[in-house]
Amino acid sequence: MGHWWERNVIEPGKLPLLLALTAFILTFLITRLITRLIRAGKGPFRNVSGSGGVHIHHVVPGVVLTVAGGFGSVAGDGHGLGTLISAVLFGMGVGLVLDEFALILHLDDVYWSEAGRQSVEVVVLTAALVGLMLVGFVPLGVNDLSDEELQNRGAVLLSMGTNFAIALIALSKGKARTAIFGVIIPFIAVIGAIRLARPTSAWARRFYRRRPRARARSWLRAYRHDRRWIGPSRRLQDWIGGTPDVTPAPELEPGAGRAGPSGPAERR
Repeated sequence: MGHWWERNVIEPGKLPLLLALTAFILTFLITRLITRLIRAGKGPFRNVSGSGGVHIHHVVPGVVLTVAGGFGSVAGDGHGLGTLISAVLFGMGVGLVLDEFALILHLDDVYWSEAGRQSVEVVVLTAALVGLMLVGFVPLGVNDLSDEELQNRGAVLLSMGTNFAIALIALSKGKARTAIFGVIIPFIAVIGAIRLARPTSAWARRFYRRRPRARARSWLRAYRHDRRWIGPSRRLQDWIGGTPDVTPAPELEPGAGRAGPSGPAERR
């Protein structure tokens, strides 16, 4: 075990990345546990408010930790206790920030709404990508090149450009997750690039406009995919981050007209 740790973690200089990833995951899980306890009214935890009753979200200390850890890592030489502490601070900060990613995206407190699921998705995606880099994958397939090709700058740039272009094609086809993972593992991007685009993607709007059969197939495939995976995906998100609040359906005001079979509501 000691030999494996020395050869695969210490020698390649991956210990700071490992500590940052561990701190990131633990911070996110602990934060979600605390927020779920606050939501249920259990335990000693309470929301923090500043002067004037302003609710202070945990993204605020997250930004502070991210800045401190990031600058500390850049200022360090990649070794020593200071670099390791900076890596932990950075991981903790990113965990706090990405836990409220949906709030930053929507500029609204959507933490326990359906839109808040985006925070969990981004955290899982980030942890998976960093984990792939930790086990040896390098973005844009550079690790697939031989030693001779790595000495040729043109070959490196060509390989990176080709892999990046394939990932962009997958992204334009509405396959964001495939494109992101394809940056780390190019073969995944190739799969996304050769498959049918999602019907609402930029690729489908541009190239399927005059191809009714391709457009119909893309709608059918997207429907089957969403029907198969949206249930398990949401159950996993709820298990990790908690079940969002149920938004009640809007009710009609008293005396409001009802839409008839021929069109909009009647006016009196």
